[in-house]
Amino acid sequence: MKTLNKESQNKITPEVAIDLLRHGNERFVRNLKINRNLLQQMNETSESQHPFAVIISCMDSRTSAELVFDQGLGDIFSIRIAGNVINEDILGSTEFACKIVGAKVVLVLGHSGCGAIKGAVNDVDFGHLHFITNKIKRCIPTIKQLNPQLSEELLCEHVTKENVLQGMKDLRTSSTILASLEHEGIIKIVGGLYDISTGKVEFFDA
Repeated sequence: MKTLNKESQNKITPEVAIDLLRHGNERFVRNLKINRNLLQQMNETSESQHPFAVIISCMDSRTSAELVFDQGLGDIFSIRIAGNVINEDILGSTEFACKIVGAKVVLVLGHSGCGAIKGAVNDVDFGHLHFITNKIKRCIPTIKQLNPQLSEELLCEHVTKENVLQGMKDLRTSSTILASLEHEGIIKIVGGLYDISTGKVEFFDA
């Protein structure tokens, strides 16, 4: 597996970038990871980097993007925050990754059994946690209104996906840079849900 350089990065379209992530996840699920020389990749990326994707995922210890998508050094930007929510720092980081470095896809990745989602559903609040949970809570009233009889488990499942969709929306509405890049077809913003019991990622658009 060759380390990405500027030329090979330029040849990757947003659709190809999504396929690279999809195929990487399929390898992960089947325990067929690519045999990489990480020391060589470290040396080859010591002076520059040309990742093809930005993955905004939860800080959960079970959701390492490099492992879940079977990627090596220099392949992806991995941005991690509880609940995979979007804030100003993440917006700026993503703009840099796409506009300056040339990443082709932005994936907002939620996951099953997310503690931040459960915390938002159960109104857990201490310290600075409300900065996270308040972003997640935005979608809860609508879900409860449409499905008033949902169990807590099913409510968390619905909120997990809606939170990803909200994150995608936040990227587009809060960043004219990302919105323009996507409108021009230079990047694509997609969502995904990672099942911590199977390792499989479900991709979706919005």
